Amino acid sequence: MGIFGALNTAVNGLQSQSFALQNISGNIANSQTIAYKAIGTTFVDLIPDAVVGRQVAGNVAANSVSTNDVQGAIQNASVSTYMAINGDGFFAVKQPTGTSGGKPLFANGDLYTRRGDFQMDQNGYLVNGAGYYLEGIPINLQTGNPTGSALAPIQFNNAFLPATATTTITYGANLPSYPQTSLSSPGTPQSELLKAADFGTDPTTAGTGTVVGSDVTTFLNESLDGGAVTAYDSAGQPANVQFRWAKTDAAAYGGTDTWQLFYQTNSAATGAQVAWINAGTDFKFNASGALNPPISQVSLTGVTVDGTLLGNLKVQLNGLTQFATSGGAVTVNSLQQDGYPSGQLQSISIGKNGRISGSFTNGKNVDLAEIPLMSFASPNNLKSLDGGAFAITGSSGPALAGAPGHLVGSSLEGSNADIADQFTKLIVTQQAYSANTRVVTTANQMSQDMLNMLR
Repeated sequence: MGIFGALNTAVNGLQSQSFALQNISGNIANSQTIAYKAIGTTFVDLIPDAVVGRQVAGNVAANSVSTNDVQGAIQNASVSTYMAINGDGFFAVKQPTGTSGGKPLFANGDLYTRRGDFQMDQNGYLVNGAGYYLEGIPINLQTGNPTGSALAPIQFNNAFLPATATTTITYGANLPSYPQTSLSSPGTPQSELLKAADFGTDPTTAGTGTVVGSDVTTFLNESLDGGAVTAYDSAGQPANVQFRWAKTDAAAYGGTDTWQLFYQTNSAATGAQVAWINAGTDFKFNASGALNPPISQVSLTGVTVDGTLLGNLKVQLNGLTQFATSGGAVTVNSLQQDGYPSGQLQSISIGKNGRISGSFTNGKNVDLAEIPLMSFASPNNLKSLDGGAFAITGSSGPALAGAPGHLVGSSLEGSNADIADQFTKLIVTQQAYSANTRVVTTANQMSQDMLNMLR
């Protein structure tokens, strides 16, 4: 190669170090860019073909090295729609190609990113700071299951949650061994028991008993408040379902501790109008305070509360016991139902399970969309695009759903470019560049010396 070969090699060296300097410069400039992946430089020696004894060091080429599989630090953020990926995976996103009627148009292919600063735009799409639209799978609001498997830009504009009728009431309570009703008296031990003689129709007859309006006062005096819960019909109309417990027999008086459950059907009942209805089950307790026989649920048929038809309801018992209490009242431990009125979307948040949930005006939190994370066999061979996006290449492999990472809501992934590391590389690159300039200077001086020999 000689002097001119050395000169060319030095020029290659200058070009390669300039290439490295450009990568270092870009990494430093993007040290605060969300989810930025630093690009390193690798050098490859180019050896001319020659016999072993005559080989020379040759030229050099510089290539980029991606760090797409190196995670940046996850930092908390105040925006609920921001999300970071902890572990492996990429968001699937779309890049808009234009608009029609004020709404975005999208290209067919998907892109991928870890930049998670998504916020809802005026059309209800989640768009990150680089303008990419988040893709996901909508979830059926009624079933809670994804609607298919095809990815598409997710949109939450004017999301509406239809009303759902109550079907199940979950109820847990402790009934007092010695109930203190309004008629309780130490001198009349039977007064805390509900007595059939006080009513026109027999409410101690399980399954057939009712309390009419004219007997309500007596019934209230001989029973205990069992709590109330707001239930809903199919149109979302609320109804206040009130329960009362009446003890109809007691072991202390030679029988078996037995209770019956009533619900109010007409709060304004008078005369012969039905006010309270027996649930139709004898709840018997043994000496240990447990139901004997066990009862897991009670079915209420054709429930109507103050004109609102709730239909058939199940009362799911979640721990019904009988133990002595100081006040002699029913202690309600749980009383919930599964219905709700319609509601409008107020806000959305990100769950660790990879789902976006919505908070509605009716107080419900419901999953709206599922955000699958995509993985690649060789993520470092993805092609980098503007805005922290990546495109598939032949070397990266196809996108595969089910990456092992998980979402972290109200968080962002920082850049993985380490400033200290980049400054160190900057010093080394500067020294290498300067050394190559010395080679150019030396080769030039040697060529001048050679030309001077001819004079």
